[in-house]
Amino acid sequence: MKPAGVVRKVDQLGRIVLPKSLRKRYQMNEGDPVEILVQGDHIILERYRPRCVFCGSMEEVKEFKERYLCEPCMSEMGQLHHR
Repeated sequence: MKPAGVVRKVDQLGRIVLPKSLRKRYQMNEGDPVEILVQGDHIILERYRPRCVFCGSMEEVKEFKERYLCEPCMSEMGQLHHR
């Protein structure tokens, strides 16, 4: 993890502002979902990318009935139907 060299204060509602240069660099726009991860004593912000509910893959993921599934898991489920 490379430090960005930017310091921001947390406001009374717990918010921080990401500098425009970082938002631009990481292609983060207003309204984009951000995932908050905790690793040890570090808080990590990532652009949110949906994961398959079965295998956790982020590749070839599609939404189905408000859940996310990858193509391989969908295919495997289709095979169960034909048994």
